[in-house]
Amino acid sequence: MIATGRSSISAHAILAELDLDTPAIVFNGAGLYSARERRMLEERVLSRRALRRALAFAAAHDLSTVVMRSDAKFATPPRDECEAAALALMTALRYVERPGLEVEFAMRVTLFSRDHATSEAFAGDVERALDQPSYLTHFPLSVLASHRSSPLHVVDLQPPCRGKAEALRVLEEQYGIPRERVVAVGDATNDLPMLAAAGLSVAMGDGMPEARRAASRIIGGHDSTAIAELVEELFLDGAATLRDSADAIERDRASSDAHGGGNANAPVRRRETTRDGDAALQRDRA
Repeated sequence: MIATGRSSISAHAILAELDLDTPAIVFNGAGLYSARERRMLEERVLSRRALRRALAFAAAHDLSTVVMRSDAKFATPPRDECEAAALALMTALRYVERPGLEVEFAMRVTLFSRDHATSEAFAGDVERALDQPSYLTHFPLSVLASHRSSPLHVVDLQPPCRGKAEALRVLEEQYGIPRERVVAVGDATNDLPMLAAAGLSVAMGDGMPEARRAASRIIGGHDSTAIAELVEELFLDGAATLRDSADAIERDRASSDAHGGGNANAPVRRRETTRDGDAALQRDRA
């Protein structure tokens, strides 16, 4: 199962190509999307009050702003090359003036700042101004390969949810798979709820430090075959038994506890994938 921070619009082409049996978590947990049916199966939206307060904060601080619904995206026009580059790769974006950002059924507000020292400080200011139930994620834009030189910090405001850990809820409710039998693979701070909830948490070797610290196991980087070999090891090896798999999880957990984080000595596996191609994988469904 795929769990992504992308919108349903942005994720659709990738999900359609994968053609998985399971729907995907999108909007960092705020939505559940079926690419086969091309529709949202679950959809949380921001309250009118939360949206208005977020937009008022953005206007007061003159922040580049994007508002997303499941079927559309609206943004303030970029004012310089920095803002234009930040918005360039967003799919199906419509430029509007600030009054046009107050739309119904908003699932996310994305804010960009160049005036904060860290994305964490930026998120703290947004949270205090909002003072409403919500789920915030944040990151420096430069963590993305396509924006290495960007000075911008990003805050994504979503309605209250469990983040990407919503994937584990769906797997249990719809497929009867308890979280203890789920392997979660991630690389960024928005993966932390999913990594914390899964039976086995795995981080990409070149992922963000926070993700590596949270994981029970660290594998190879994005430009490798790490995930393919992880899947082969855990799910396709005919010699492996359920008991072996359970024992491996317990050993990983014990090692993580002993060393205060990810196991740097875990076997390195390689698989080519893309950033934010994170997944909650079903374990031993037999």
